[in-house]
Amino acid sequence: MAQSMGEIMNPGSVVRDADFPDAPDDWTQEHAVAAAQADDIALKQDHWDMIKALQGYFARHDKPNVRELHDALEEAFYGRGGLKYLYGLFPGGPVAQGCRFAGLQAPSGAVDKSFGSVQ
Repeated sequence: MAQSMGEIMNPGSVVRDADFPDAPDDWTQEHAVAAAQADDIALKQDHWDMIKALQGYFARHDKPNVRELHDALEEAFYGRGGLKYLYGLFPGGPVAQGCRFAGLQAPSGAVDKSFGSVQ
C-alpha cells in the first residue's frame, strides 16, 4: 500500500531504506548525521534505535500527542532507563531533537519549556 503522495503519483519511485522502513520519503541517514553534527552529537546505535522508534510511532499515528509519545518512549526504552536515558542521548529533548534527526515534525508542545522539554 502506498504511504505517500509520491508513491501514488509515481509508483516505485520512492526507494526506502530497509533499516528505516517508516522514514519520511525525503529523509536519509545522512540528513540525521548532518543534523546531529550541527548539535555536536555523534550518532551511535542507541540514537539510531530512537530515530527508528520515532519514525515507527509517527507512521502508526496521524497526529501524535506529545504526552502519549513520551509515554510510548518511556515504555519502549524502559530497560535502558526510559526518558532519563533518552535525555542523555538527546540533550535537546528526545522528542524535539529526536524528531529533527528523524526528519519528522515534532508534535506541538514538544518544545514548550513549561512542559519540561529542552530547546
